Amino acid sequence: MLDAGSKPISRLPENSPHAIVIGAGFGGLSAAVRLGAKGYRVTVLEKLDAPGGRGYVYRQDGFTFDAGPTIVTAPYLFEELWKLCGKKLSDDIILKPMDPFYRIRFNDGTHFDYSDNKEDVLRQIAQICPEDVPAYDRFMKASEDIFRVGFEQLGDMPFNSFTDMLKIAPDMIKLESYRSVYGLVAKHFRDPKLRVVFSFHPLLIGGNPFAASSVYCLITFLEKHWGVHFAMGGTGKLAEGLVKLIQGQGNTIRYQQDVREIIVEGGRATGVRLANGEVINADLVVSNADSAWTYRYLLPASVRSRWTDRKIEKSRYSMSLFLWYFGTKRQYPDVKHHTIMLGPRYKELINDIFNRKICADDFSLYLHRPTATDPSLAPPGCDTFYVLSPVPHLESGINWHTKAESYRKLIATELSNTILPDLENQVVTSRIQTPQDFQDRLSSFRGAAFGLEPTLTQSAWFRPHNQSEDVKGLYFVGAGTHPGAGLPGVLSSARVLDALVPDAHALVKS
Repeated sequence: MLDAGSKPISRLPENSPHAIVIGAGFGGLSAAVRLGAKGYRVTVLEKLDAPGGRGYVYRQDGFTFDAGPTIVTAPYLFEELWKLCGKKLSDDIILKPMDPFYRIRFNDGTHFDYSDNKEDVLRQIAQICPEDVPAYDRFMKASEDIFRVGFEQLGDMPFNSFTDMLKIAPDMIKLESYRSVYGLVAKHFRDPKLRVVFSFHPLLIGGNPFAASSVYCLITFLEKHWGVHFAMGGTGKLAEGLVKLIQGQGNTIRYQQDVREIIVEGGRATGVRLANGEVINADLVVSNADSAWTYRYLLPASVRSRWTDRKIEKSRYSMSLFLWYFGTKRQYPDVKHHTIMLGPRYKELINDIFNRKICADDFSLYLHRPTATDPSLAPPGCDTFYVLSPVPHLESGINWHTKAESYRKLIATELSNTILPDLENQVVTSRIQTPQDFQDRLSSFRGAAFGLEPTLTQSAWFRPHNQSEDVKGLYFVGAGTHPGAGLPGVLSSARVLDALVPDAHALVKS
């Protein structure tokens, strides 16, 4: 394997082992870089016409819209990939720290600016509930303790056997992983508003704060530790940068290539078959496609013993998302880069989304205004936005072809009545993405935006393994495998491959 200071591979021998990566999302692109550094010839096959996956970029009418991820935490995971190619991340990407990380706007119009400035955070806590000021240090210590184990020790650890789970069980019990995120937050904070402020993070990775293990409280310390950043030019610039690294290694990305089957011979993945009938042979296959979709639709039932159709159908999946991308002909300078707008209900709304699977008339929203940081993403004097509403996945039975526009109008009215006055008269470009698009365009099972729901019994060993339990030579990266969704999780899933995939020269010798 190349060390961090090695020069990039410009041309690999034709007899080098060949690896296929299905999907050019951040997990697939990261896996391709790491496999290239191990000496593999790599072919990335992407269904869409450009890289990014859920981090695809839309450009229309002079506006640039990041389709999915909008924040960068744990930037060292990107820095590692550039180092593997003998380069520096800073040569290609400018990461700008966010301050505040988010503005959390309560339904009564008050707000909390969430940041790593301890004095400012304590001042705001004191304004809401003076008795909860000491709770902040206690909670952050608990978050750090969980981070040290859950992220630093286990984030890139393969969970190939149940004994791996047994080894970490004492630590998990000590860290109270049996509690939910909300349960651990409520143990420390009394005030309902503060309980929301410090418990919403699982929603960023598709989790229910009332069901996700308190292990996910590590996100709070992770953000404080490395900060929250924005990639100038948009998150898509990171995908473009990874593509350049892969090409610099002498490897290939093919777009508009729809993989329909992973070919299995003698229990081993030997290549893929595309929608046009083309067969591409490989020594190993890495799927960055949704793990449930991969098992259910790309592999025949005859080769699956653990991830059977029944198990896939019975598993729990994350919520989905309704996204409205829009540009305005005026600017809204008082709106922060990241705003979380809370509705009148918290637990009840989350229950509607995850359990009752209904689309309520009230909602909580995440509003992204990247032009607050990077004006180049819109024409002069304009603003670029996207607004995200968590909604049930397609098991809800909602027909988004008929509901999408009415739902968009509800959201537009709410934004116009609160922080974007006269919005409907200011919009000059618009597009939407629904749970149906997550299924049809992104091949996400049931249109779930983040794959399997991150509950305790669907984490670590209980998730689809990074090395397939059913098929030799098949590996998984991305949100649907360990450790889970979010850019740090997805990049860490590719990092796991370092421990699982042999170097190319070792494969040749064997």
